[in-house]
Amino acid sequence: MSRRSIVAGNWKMNGSPDSIKQLMDALLEHNLADLKCDIIVCPPALFVERVLGVAGNRVAVGAQNVNENDKGAFTGEISAQMLKSIGCKYAIVGHSERRQLFAETSEQVALKASALLELGLTPILCVGETLEQREGGETLSVVKSQIDAVVNQCGIKAFERIVIAYEPVWAIGTGKTASPQQAQEVHSAIRMDLAKQDKSIAEGVSILYGGSVKADNAAELFSEADIDGGLIGGASLIAEDFYQICRAAG
Repeated sequence: MSRRSIVAGNWKMNGSPDSIKQLMDALLEHNLADLKCDIIVCPPALFVERVLGVAGNRVAVGAQNVNENDKGAFTGEISAQMLKSIGCKYAIVGHSERRQLFAETSEQVALKASALLELGLTPILCVGETLEQREGGETLSVVKSQIDAVVNQCGIKAFERIVIAYEPVWAIGTGKTASPQQAQEVHSAIRMDLAKQDKSIAEGVSILYGGSVKADNAAELFSEADIDGGLIGGASLIAEDFYQICRAAG
C-alpha cells in the first residue's frame, strides 16, 4: 500500500508578520505542485490565520498545539473547534517540548488527538525517547507506550487519520541526528507494533522523522523504507532549505 510522503515545518515560537511574509513568499516562489509530498507548515497560533491567507492549496497549515477541551475556562488555550473554524487542517500533539516543559502526559496527548479527530482534523502525533532512555535500552518501550495511549483512547482505526512523527528527544535542536539506520529501526518497530492490531492501517500510516533534519541529510533519511517524510524544526524557517527537504521527500 502506498503511503503519503509528508514534510511538515514546526516553526515553534519564532516569527513576526514581516519574517513570515518573507518566508512564505520565498517558499511559494517554487513550483510546489511538482513535488510529490504533502507540505504542511505549523506557525505560532497567533499567525496561523495569516499563513492560511497566503498558503492557498499548495501548503497545508497546522497548529503547534491544541487543548483537549472543546471550550471553557482555560485561559490562553485554543480548541480544535477554533482551529477548524479558520480552516486549519492539522495540529501537532505530544511534541517533546510540550511533554517536558509543560508536563503533558501521554494520556493528555491522547485526549488532544481525540479532540482533533472528532472534528475531522489530523493529529501529528509526536513520540520519542530521551538520551537517558535510549542509553538505558528503553527506546522501543517508551515509544510504544506513547502510541498505546492514543490507541487506548481513540482505537486502532483512528490511525487511518493520524500522522506519527518519531522525534528522538536527544536529536531535537541539538544538531545530533539519529542515523538513518537508527531511525529506520524505530519506524519499523512502530509499524510492526501497529500491524499486530491492524496490518492494513500499519501499512498506510505515514511515519515522519524529526530531529535535526537538514537539506543535506534529508535524502538519506527519507530513503529508508519506513521513513515517510519529516517533521522539520529549525530548517523549516529557511525557505530554500525547507524546499530542498521537500524535494528530497519526493
